[in-house]
Amino acid sequence: MPSGRRERKKAATRQKIADTALRLFLERGYDAVGIREVAAEADVAVTTLFSHFASKEALVFEQDEDFEQRLTQAVTGRASHEPLIPALRCEIQALVRHCTADDAAPIWRMIDESPALRRYEESMRLRHAETLATAIAADPDLSQTATASRTIARFVIDAYSLAREAADPEAAVDEIFRMIEAAWEVTRPAARNSR
Repeated sequence: MPSGRRERKKAATRQKIADTALRLFLERGYDAVGIREVAAEADVAVTTLFSHFASKEALVFEQDEDFEQRLTQAVTGRASHEPLIPALRCEIQALVRHCTADDAAPIWRMIDESPALRRYEESMRLRHAETLATAIAADPDLSQTATASRTIARFVIDAYSLAREAADPEAAVDEIFRMIEAAWEVTRPAARNSR
């Protein structure tokens, strides 16, 4: 939560814009609502809307930066003795629970029905994977190659998407992370040296 008055006001404005946009998109359809309508309904100027969100698509994925930061924090915020993959699994599990809650279903239907939103989600996932890979590669305790870091990061990001779409998301996270753990172990320096 932002600490200063100004930061709290900015955060409240951002949330108001996002909530208004989502309500309008769900009521009328994503393609039927324009940016000007969202700004007018949220009682802000279009320039204010764009100072908080870079695009119309970003309004739907308003927690994008938080998601990315949480994944990075799972790498950088863990204790030096704490293994990486369980920390990432825990974060992905929490995100999957959030995104598979009953109230999220209409939002995911809207995303699935919109080519623009599907493209945005894919580019967002690729960006998240690159950010996560950078955090993994930068951790001196992990000593991974750039390729291994990028591969594991992609697996983790894909785990989120695959589990979100599964009939039993929690079981899917468990299954996927067993495979990620096995892939991670193969890339560990001790495993590479024993071959």
